[in-house]
Amino acid sequence: MKPIKTWILIADGAQARIVLNDGPGKGIKALDGLEFSADHRATRDIMADRPGRTFDKFGPGRHAKEYSSDPHRQLKKRFAAELAGMLDEKLRAGAYDRLVLLAPPAMLGDLRAELSEQVRAKLVGEVAKDLTKVPLNALPNHLEDIIAV
Repeated sequence: MKPIKTWILIADGAQARIVLNDGPGKGIKALDGLEFSADHRATRDIMADRPGRTFDKFGPGRHAKEYSSDPHRQLKKRFAAELAGMLDEKLRAGAYDRLVLLAPPAMLGDLRAELSEQVRAKLVGEVAKDLTKVPLNALPNHLEDIIAV
């Protein structure tokens, strides 16, 4: 019987890695070449210029304009889209059979929005926590309700 390969994506808004579980009792292994990082500059560095000013509609007053979007948040959404694209590509290549997502709630929502139907069909569980700095040997404690490691 062919072992079932479960990929576990551990991500936040700026970094991600994929680890592998080959089945119950096999543990978790790091996969070479599947560590990712994104542009993670602070909003103040991205938008170094102050917003423009405008005259008040009624009267002589002036006020600052508001930014229409948060570029820092847009970088995180773009990173989620890149990860989702990579997952889709690797699924088509047959790299994994099941998928587990470990990410903070905002990143988890961004990933869900970008996943293709084929990748969603392989999704067996999610953990809404930032576990990017957790060592490999401590990950099974966070996965015990989802898969047998």
